[in-house]
Amino acid sequence: MSYVDGYVLAVPTKNKERYIQLAEEAAVVFKDHGALAVVENWADDVPEGKITSLPMSVKCEEGEEVVFSWIVWPSREARDSGNQAAMEDSRLKAWDLKQMPFDSKRMIFGGFKTIVNY
Repeated sequence: MSYVDGYVLAVPTKNKERYIQLAEEAAVVFKDHGALAVVENWADDVPEGKITSLPMSVKCEEGEEVVFSWIVWPSREARDSGNQAAMEDSRLKAWDLKQMPFDSKRMIFGGFKTIVNY
């Protein structure tokens, strides 16, 4: 079964186009290093919760939207080597991390073993 890296982050609405450009550039790099798919999703129907919610998970502030994303890999091993190669890729190294269109400290992420895939 495949392996999935999942991400949730808050992106200022004013940075949406810049984020999309960055995500498209990153998708090419991850695909070049073995990812099967890269999916980026902008919040559309994401309610604020009372106890927990996606906006609360990333401390979404006024003027920000939740982005929910994932990368599908053939296996954990492919993900580990692909991520390492992507991080060493000159296309990603050229990014100015201080100029990212979101606050990376509030990004949550993790790797998941696929258990159902229809």
